[in-house]
Amino acid sequence: MTGTGDREVLIEAKDLTVDFRVKGGSFRAVDKVNFRIYRGETFGLVGESGSGKTTIGRAIVRINEASGGDILFKGRKIDGRISRELDREVVQKIQMIFQDPMASLNERAKVDYIVSEGLYNIGGYGTEENRKALVQKALLEVGLLPEFASRFPHEFSGGQRQRIGIARALIMSPEFVIADEPISALDVSIRAQVLNLLSELQKTKGLTYMFIAHDLSVVRFITDRIAVIHLGKIVELAETEELFARPLHPYTRALLSAVPTPDPRREKGKKLHIYDSNCHDYSKVGPEWREAFPGHFVLSDEREFAEWAGSSKR
Repeated sequence: MTGTGDREVLIEAKDLTVDFRVKGGSFRAVDKVNFRIYRGETFGLVGESGSGKTTIGRAIVRINEASGGDILFKGRKIDGRISRELDREVVQKIQMIFQDPMASLNERAKVDYIVSEGLYNIGGYGTEENRKALVQKALLEVGLLPEFASRFPHEFSGGQRQRIGIARALIMSPEFVIADEPISALDVSIRAQVLNLLSELQKTKGLTYMFIAHDLSVVRFITDRIAVIHLGKIVELAETEELFARPLHPYTRALLSAVPTPDPRREKGKKLHIYDSNCHDYSKVGPEWREAFPGHFVLSDEREFAEWAGSSKR
């Protein structure tokens, strides 16, 4: 399956919907989301807490069940009931790096077992010596010493624990990695180290990323394209620099206005944009996904589209 030109579509969501049962009914966390992720790129998914971005990532790795729509991996449907062979391939080829490097690691297990969990699940690693060699290789690739395999997670710093989580994903030889706010729980001083590590691994291993975050300044550093999500709907999607240069949706503008600037004078005089979702009631007249500029899409009605696109050209 191909996208524009020769770009291969690795992951595609078609009208993806995720509902959760709550007392007295259900709650829609993701509402008919559509996007494509091309092989080799880093696709950013940005929104505030509770917007549904993590739910989308967990639906792709089959942790959350999709209530509607389809999720495709290399053109094959992977949500719902699938064959054992395809399930095995998805488990191996799609991996996730979780937000909290402490909560996502088994405190009672040694690093050797933690990194090997995926191998134990799918098998095929051969001898025990070969498994240990794979663990050592994965640890070295993320900048950790092989002897760390005999230690427990509580013996490491936050940055080191996140590197263990990355090694756990890498040992499966994945094609697609979902990084769910992988640096938000880390000290500012080591965030850049983890981002640089992810970028380097992408180059050496040809990985494709979905990078989930709430901080647009971080996403700008690592992504090729960005989708902005609000209350379960993607409201804008564009190439990263295009989105920063010409944000169209008021919610995107509000997020960008909240990004701090290093210049104290500019920061002091900066005007914050407050997004009022009540001003965009689509309950009666549904919005449409419209292309304002090549590759730049926004969710809007006809009046809003003309206003936003027109103002960005002036």
